[in-house]
Amino acid sequence: MTTKSIRLAITRVLATAAAVVIGGSSSVLACPVCFGLLDAQDSSMIDGTRLGILVLLTITLAVQGAFVGFFLYLRQRAKRIADIDLDTEWSKLQGGASRA
Repeated sequence: MTTKSIRLAITRVLATAAAVVIGGSSSVLACPVCFGLLDAQDSSMIDGTRLGILVLLTITLAVQGAFVGFFLYLRQRAKRIADIDLDTEWSKLQGGASRA
């Protein structure tokens, strides 16, 4: 691809995005539940939907936190093993004296 065709593609994407942002109103971009067009009697459905979203977000963040914790644990363990290996190698080089 040439730089002229890349610039043309970027211009088209930006023009389309600008047209959607400028031309689309908030009522077009939201569903009736999110936009709040339902009657007051349906507020329990809205509350249930919000609670469901919060539960799903909580589960997702907990799983991601567990992954981060696991990888931090692996990193800490690898550093500890590297220090032990370094200490063992150092003591072999020094003729049995350990590094303190």
